[in-house]
Amino acid sequence: MTSTTNDDPLDFLSSNLQGAPQRSQTDLIQLLLYEIIRVKEIIKYYESIPNGAGQLGASILHELVSEAYQSLVNYDTELMRKYYDLLQNCD
Repeated sequence: MTSTTNDDPLDFLSSNLQGAPQRSQTDLIQLLLYEIIRVKEIIKYYESIPNGAGQLGASILHELVSEAYQSLVNYDTELMRKYYDLLQNCD
């Protein structure tokens, strides 16, 4: 049995799909997931700021990430685009 390595942990999203509309939706899902991961790293940074100085920023970003996840669960492409744009501007 041979093992294959997968360099892209989200590769399963684009496998076994046919047609352009599904591909663009899959791309949006993948992009949104990458932004969620990126913003979660920013949250860790804000939470590490001494004396709780980053707690407000962290809680706002937590809420955005939570709502972005919810748009994925509901497969609401309009909200996915909205949260993708919002998360892209987080830093």
